[in-house]
Amino acid sequence: MFTLLIAFAGLFAAGQAAAAYHDPHCDGRQVIVHLFEWKWTDIAKECERYLGPKGFCGVQTSPANEHAIVTTDAMRPWWERYQPVSYKLVSRSGNEAQFKDMVQRCKNVGVRIFVDVVVNHMAGLGRVGPGSGGSQFNSDNLDFPGVPFSKQNFNAKSKCPSGDGNVNDYNNPANVRNCYLVGLTDLDQSQSYVQDKIAGFFNHMIDIGVAGFRVDAAKHMWPNDFKAIQGKTKNLPEGGRPFFYQEVIDRNDGAIKVNEYFDLGYVTEFRYLQKVRDGANDLGRLGGVYDPGWGMAPSDQAFVFVDNHDTQRGGGSLTYKNGAEFTRANAFTLAYNYGFTRVMSSYYFNGDAEGPPHNSDYSTKDVTIKSDGSCGNGWVCEHRWKPIGNMAAFRNYVAGTDVNNWKYEGGVLSFSRGNKGFFAMSNNDFNKNIHTNLPAGEYCDLISECGTKIKVDGSGNAQVKPASGSDPFVAIITGDVGGGFHPGTVSPGGDTNTQAPGTLPPYHPPADGKFVRTIIMMQKQTVSGQDLFIRGGIDHKHRSGCTNDATTSACAIPIKHLADGTSNHFAGVNAWKKGDNFLDWYGAESGQGSFHGRKAQGTPAFWSTNDKSNAGYNALNTYGPHYWIIDIEMDCSRAKDGFFEFKALLNGGWEGDVPASSTCTGADAGTPPYSSKNHFGRCGYVNVFHWGQGTCEVLRLPSS
Repeated sequence: MFTLLIAFAGLFAAGQAAAAYHDPHCDGRQVIVHLFEWKWTDIAKECERYLGPKGFCGVQTSPANEHAIVTTDAMRPWWERYQPVSYKLVSRSGNEAQFKDMVQRCKNVGVRIFVDVVVNHMAGLGRVGPGSGGSQFNSDNLDFPGVPFSKQNFNAKSKCPSGDGNVNDYNNPANVRNCYLVGLTDLDQSQSYVQDKIAGFFNHMIDIGVAGFRVDAAKHMWPNDFKAIQGKTKNLPEGGRPFFYQEVIDRNDGAIKVNEYFDLGYVTEFRYLQKVRDGANDLGRLGGVYDPGWGMAPSDQAFVFVDNHDTQRGGGSLTYKNGAEFTRANAFTLAYNYGFTRVMSSYYFNGDAEGPPHNSDYSTKDVTIKSDGSCGNGWVCEHRWKPIGNMAAFRNYVAGTDVNNWKYEGGVLSFSRGNKGFFAMSNNDFNKNIHTNLPAGEYCDLISECGTKIKVDGSGNAQVKPASGSDPFVAIITGDVGGGFHPGTVSPGGDTNTQAPGTLPPYHPPADGKFVRTIIMMQKQTVSGQDLFIRGGIDHKHRSGCTNDATTSACAIPIKHLADGTSNHFAGVNAWKKGDNFLDWYGAESGQGSFHGRKAQGTPAFWSTNDKSNAGYNALNTYGPHYWIIDIEMDCSRAKDGFFEFKALLNGGWEGDVPASSTCTGADAGTPPYSSKNHFGRCGYVNVFHWGQGTCEVLRLPSS
C-alpha cells in the first residue's frame, strides 16, 4: 500500500507539472490569433483597438530574435525569420524597445503575447552575416558569436544516420532529431550549455512579460532535451509556468507521435486541418471532426487551427483564398469544443516564398485599417471577419460546456453548448425552427453584432435566421459578455434583479455619516466583450501620504458598493464589486473578485440604457444607450473639497487626457480645487461624463 501511495503521488506530481504548461494566463479567454509578420508597433495598436475589446486571449508573433537577411527575386522571403542568428530581440518586426512596448500594451488590455521560438537550429548552410541585428555569423563554419554557439554545440554528422547529414527518413527518430532539417544547422539540445542559452532566451522574454511560446520544429528535438530546457525557465512575474505549444506534425505518417510531447504543453493537431477542410462544404461530416481512432490528441492536449503560415503555402489546408469555406471552418472551430484554438491573420501572397507587404527598402508596411474595419496595405486580417472575430466572445463564454443537440438537416448544421450558447451555420441563407436548449428570451446574434435577434420560446425552440445571407451564421449566448450590446435575455417573464430596472435601491445613510451616495455615469459606445472600469482618487501631487497600495494610500477614497443585481446583466459587475473597497489608481485590490477568470481592472461599471425593454434599463439613465454606471457610497471626508478625480478604462485601455478647458454644467457643478487632466467628480452627487471629453454634468441625487 505504501509503495502504491508513493507511485500515485508521483503520477499526481507529474500530472500537475504537465498541466502547468497548458495555462495561457489569459483570465479564461480562449482564442489566440497569429498576426503573421506584423510589426511590433502594429500589434500593440491592434491589441488596444480590436483584440482586447473582442476578448482575444493572445497574439502569436513571428520569431522575435535576430535572423538571417535573405534577399532574392527582389524580395525578402518570410522564411528568413526561421533562420536564427542570435537571441537578440532585433528582427524584421522591430527592436527590443518596440517589443517591450508591445508586450506591455497588449497585456494592459488583457491580451498576452506568445512568441514563435526557433531553437531546433540556427541559420542554414551557405548563410553569412550580418543578421537583422548586425551580428556577424558564418553557418558553414557553425560560428554564431552573437549567442555564442560554435561547432561543438551542433549535432555531429556521426550522430545522424543519413548519408548526407539531412533529415530524410521520418520512420527513424534519430534521423528526424539528429540531422539537419532542409540544411538548417542542427543544435544539440542535450548539452547543458545549449540548454542554458535557450532557457536564457526564454527567460529574458518572460521578464519582459511574454506569457508563453510556440515551439517551432519541436518534433525535431528529443522530448527529454526540451523538458530539461523547460526546467530551466522561470515562472511568469505574476506566477505560474509559461504556456507552451509544440509544433509536432503527426499525420500518422512517421515514427514521431504527438503523445510524446503531452507533458511539454499543448501539441499542434494537424489532422484537424484535414477533418475541418473536408467538412467545410459537406457540413454533415463535421460530426466526426475529432477522431481518436485516427490518433488525434485529446481535447485537453490539442492545439487546433484551420491553417497556419506553412500549410497556407505547402497545401493541405483551407486559406483566406477559399473565402466562404475558410470562414465556415473557422466559425465552426470557435463554436465547437475541441482543443485550444488559434486563428490565422495573413497578408496577400502569390508565390510561396513571398514575404510581407514591404516598402521600397524592404521594410514591412504598416497595417492600415479602413473605415469598414478591414485592413489595407496588402494585409488580409481574417481575424477581423465578423464570423471569425466575433466568435471569440462565444468561445470564451461557453468554455467548459459540452456539445449538445447536434443537428444537420436541410443543409443547416446547429448545436448548443450546454445551456449557455447556440450556434448554427449553412452554406447558404436559411430560416429554420431549431431547438436551441436555451432559456426563453430574446438574444442578440454575436456574428452580426445584434443585427438580428433570436427569440427562444418556453420549449427552447427558435426561428433561426442569419442577419445576412452573405454570412449564414448565428451565434447566441445566455449571458452578458460585458459590452455595448448585451446578448443575454431581454425580458423573459420579468426581471428578478434586486436592483430592478426602473427603480433605485433604497438609500440608508451610514451611521458614521461620512459615506454619501455618489453616482458616476460614463458615456462610451461599446461592443460585445468590452468592460468598463474606473480608477481614481486624489492626484499624488496634491496630497501627501500616498502609496501604491489602496489600503494605505491617502490618495485612495473608501467606497461601499450598493446592492447587487441578480439578473445576468449584472453578473460580472457583482463579481468584480466584491472586495472593491476603494476608488484608487492601482488596479485590482487584494481579494477583489474575478469573473470567468477575468480580473477586475479597477472599480466596475455596468452598462445601461434608457430603453425600458432592455435588461440594461436604469431609471438614472435619461440619455440613451451606452451609459456605464457606478452606484456607490463614498467617504466624502477623503475627497478634496468634496471633489475626486478619475479616468475610465475599457478592457484595460486608458481613456485619454481630459481637455484643460473642461467644465461641468448644472447648478451643483461647483469649482474643482485644482486643474487636472483627469475628470473631476463631486462626492454626493450624480456625475455624468463622456469618454475623452471635457463636457460633464453634475446633478443632485434623486429623492429616495
